[in-house]
Amino acid sequence: MLITPHFTLDEMTFSQLAARDGSDNTPPPEARANLQLLCETLEQVRSLFGAPIVISSAFRSEKVNRLIGGASNSQHVQGLAADFTVIEVGPRETVRRISESAVPFDQLILEYDQWVHLSVTRGTPRRQVLTIRKGGRYLAGLQ
Repeated sequence: MLITPHFTLDEMTFSQLAARDGSDNTPPPEARANLQLLCETLEQVRSLFGAPIVISSAFRSEKVNRLIGGASNSQHVQGLAADFTVIEVGPRETVRRISESAVPFDQLILEYDQWVHLSVTRGTPRRQVLTIRKGGRYLAGLQ
């Protein structure tokens, strides 16, 4: 089922860990509504780069989030965050370009120089840019 022209409910809820564990990763109605906002924002990111986005993680049930070792207050649980890469664009360049654009993000995190975490909010976006390194150390800005 399409949420927006380029993003499906299946790709926004798929989890290898949930599949292996047999865990249900179906979003409740509120998280599903949030996924709509998230996908609309990801459409803007896709347009910014003119390239497809590969989602590695978006919605996570509380159980799946615990299994993956996610933060207890993770925006993934609310359907407000996605981890992704942009085809043929490095994660560092992805963060740089999104941070300099008008895309309305709440948090934008370069994670381990491997992928990008983007979260949205229904309130005023903080436009917080962070970098996380080995050991789980968060640094302000793009480092």
